Amino acid sequence: MIRTPLRPLARILDARQKGENPDAIERENKRIRHEQMRDKARVRAEGRLLVLSFFFLCAFTVIGGRMGLLAMSEPSEPRGYAPGAVISASRADITDRNGNLLATNFQTHALYAQPRHMIDPEAAAKKLVKVFPDLEEERLIKDFTGKRKFLWIKKKISPEQMQAVHDIGDPGLLFAPRDMRLYPNGSLAAHVLGGASYGKEGVHAAEVIGVAGAEKYFDDYLRDPANGAKPLELSLDLTVQAAAERVLYGGMKLMNAKGATSILMDVHTGEVISVASLPDFDPNNRPRPLTEGDASDSPLFNRSVQGVYELGSTFKIFAAAQAIELGLFNADTVIDTSGPMKVGGFRIGEFRNKNYGKLSVADIIVHSSNRGTGRMALEIGVERQQEFLKSLGFFEPTPFEIVEASGGKPLLPSRWTDLSSVTISYGHGLSSTPMHLAAGYAAIANGGRVVKPTLLKQSAPQLGPRVMSEDTAAQARMMLRKVVTDGTASFAEVPGYMIAGKTGTADKPKPTGGYYDDKVINTFASIFPIDNPKYVLIVTLDEPVETSGPKPRRTAGWTAVPVAAEMVRRIAPLLGLRPAVEPVNEAVVTLTSSN
Repeated sequence: MIRTPLRPLARILDARQKGENPDAIERENKRIRHEQMRDKARVRAEGRLLVLSFFFLCAFTVIGGRMGLLAMSEPSEPRGYAPGAVISASRADITDRNGNLLATNFQTHALYAQPRHMIDPEAAAKKLVKVFPDLEEERLIKDFTGKRKFLWIKKKISPEQMQAVHDIGDPGLLFAPRDMRLYPNGSLAAHVLGGASYGKEGVHAAEVIGVAGAEKYFDDYLRDPANGAKPLELSLDLTVQAAAERVLYGGMKLMNAKGATSILMDVHTGEVISVASLPDFDPNNRPRPLTEGDASDSPLFNRSVQGVYELGSTFKIFAAAQAIELGLFNADTVIDTSGPMKVGGFRIGEFRNKNYGKLSVADIIVHSSNRGTGRMALEIGVERQQEFLKSLGFFEPTPFEIVEASGGKPLLPSRWTDLSSVTISYGHGLSSTPMHLAAGYAAIANGGRVVKPTLLKQSAPQLGPRVMSEDTAAQARMMLRKVVTDGTASFAEVPGYMIAGKTGTADKPKPTGGYYDDKVINTFASIFPIDNPKYVLIVTLDEPVETSGPKPRRTAGWTAVPVAAEMVRRIAPLLGLRPAVEPVNEAVVTLTSSN
């Protein structure tokens, strides 16, 4: 930097010759130099303020944007407050449609050990075995005297067990607080609720997660702290569920069945009011899955959505309804069901080789004629049959809100030929779940509109696309009613409640191919009350046999139908349905006179 002197000698000498004051020149030079310095300092300060203002603007923009995002998003609770420590978000309750508790949280403790802090490991092990008989004393001693620094002993203990362990008095035995999932109704609605277990665990808390059923399907909702005070409200009615399960269990035992399932669905909303699968389990103590053998032997197997079966003659009403909808037939159209009938080189026969001759469409359903529905299917055609069944939901898993439902995909023929069309028309060649069947019959019951089965409570009808006209649906219901009054479902008659329905008896397939000679899947699909349809009830029995007579009887009319009738008798009053009282003729009074 070159410094400019304030009083250059040349300027001073020149000023003296001119008679000017050198001090004034010096003051003027100082003033100018100070102004220059001030201007430079101002520019430098303004630049620094500008940069600082820019940084503050960026900071406020970032903070404001983050606050805006947090304001628009749902609140979430942090999962951990320190390394290795996990905080479990409060899990919301689950209730039925009337607010009755199905699942809730319960405060309990877990037991763990820090062997290095134990005073007498062997004595502690002996005393722990007395409190928990399922523990192995030798294993505990080995763990307590080894190199382990931490050991879980029991993940859930009762208050009584906690006090007993506390009385042992060993400082190496410690308790960890826990939120456990409690199902106060035990096994009731077990397959719907599924169950819960622990995810991440720490000594301060544990994460409760759903492992099956609705607990897993709605896991994100249930774990969200924002929903802690808002229970998940299901469509189930706890009272109806209890009655249905009791009747189904009695029917399964009475009919010597291997398993059973029932579904009660509102035909206008698709709400599943009750769904049961037997055998069942207690979600408070959920059993382990089978590692070998038939999956359906496990109590965890949900027959209502995982049981993919050929549902037999219950499918015949779909063929009749579609034929009427297409204008090919009506309920009174006569079809020759006489044999022989061959399709694709295969003979189509009737149950017990019967020959019904000429029957109306309505009587084909009443007598459950395979040839009659087969001939209607041939008139309908393969493509139109596929489109109709697809519109009813028989090509994909049901959207029922439990995780197991996604595995219940119908089994369709690899090549849909005329023979496939005929056999499917009477319930063979296409396997689906009872939940699919309930949704299909609901469309007939509500006047021809598709409904999707749901586990969530609805506030209004949830009717989907129309698949048949109201007149077609009414004719189909009339034919189903005749099955009860004049056909194979006569045991379904319940005084005061007009029931319509169709039986289905299907041979059970072998795992290696072919069918068993003496094992069947029996189904009764019903609608009630038929004069103002509100509900569909499906009852399916696995390998039933009725033995009260001289010969064992395995048809649905003898097994599934009586169980469904008893179920309607029990649950209809619980649903608020008043029995219809038949009008009684007034007594005839004869007037006489005495003389």
